[in-house]
Amino acid sequence: MNLANYLPVLLFILVGLAVGALSLGAGALLKPHKPDPAKDSPYECGFDAFEDARMKFDVRYYLVAILFILFDLEIAFLVPWAVALKAVGVIGFGAVLIFLAILVVGFAYEWKKGALNWE
Repeated sequence: MNLANYLPVLLFILVGLAVGALSLGAGALLKPHKPDPAKDSPYECGFDAFEDARMKFDVRYYLVAILFILFDLEIAFLVPWAVALKAVGVIGFGAVLIFLAILVVGFAYEWKKGALNWE
């Protein structure tokens, strides 16, 4: 094992640390020293908050968020599969059909539970 093979990794880490340190230093030097009180106040849609920030959300909000992540990942897996469709052959095609069937069952479950209905 030759330590020269790790030199690019070490340089990458050192450059990353240097860029981070320089960014933090430049921010500390260039920040306003007497900021306006309006800039230090919390901002929500142009007016002061009228409710607690820790209010409860409806569980359907989280279900829709999970559903979005699910279908976002589906696209992330389907694009490379579609590009390499000829290389994966019939076995790869069957595997993706099983994958899509599982996703359709999950989507049907979400639909049946009413997670997509907003009142």
